Amino acid sequence: MSREFLAWSEELSVGIQEIDEQHKVLAGLTNCLFNEAILNKGDPAVIESILNELIQYTIIHFSVEESLFRIFNYPEADAHQMHHSQLKREVFEIKEKFNKGETVDLELMHLLRDWLTKHIKIEDKLYTPFFLSKGLKPHWPKSRSWIGKIWNSMHIK
Repeated sequence: MSREFLAWSEELSVGIQEIDEQHKVLAGLTNCLFNEAILNKGDPAVIESILNELIQYTIIHFSVEESLFRIFNYPEADAHQMHHSQLKREVFEIKEKFNKGETVDLELMHLLRDWLTKHIKIEDKLYTPFFLSKGLKPHWPKSRSWIGKIWNSMHIK
């Protein structure tokens, strides 16, 4: 049984293809976690693997955004990075609780989904006009994110 818990929509698009593609990977990992932990009540080793991927990819994605902040001297970088730190702490806490025997429950999944969607719709969309005004291209000639291609070939099955 499989379900899209965090559905990608144009409402989540920040208007920068590379970032959108990375957000799609985050949504996909969130969906994998939901399906395995909630719907399938799956193997703890598989759930742990998905949690590890989610943590690793979140760190990579935030590093990409924060690199753009430095490159373009984004004036709201400090505030935005505080939001990133908060989500990283929350995901690490989920992982620590899981390691101590707690299950990934629906409440945790809703918290994760709500945080991600709110962050993308509010915080991330704030940087788009700034980056575009500095010359960042909204689309690349390739069809998918370079980091998404690498990540998908290494991790997502």
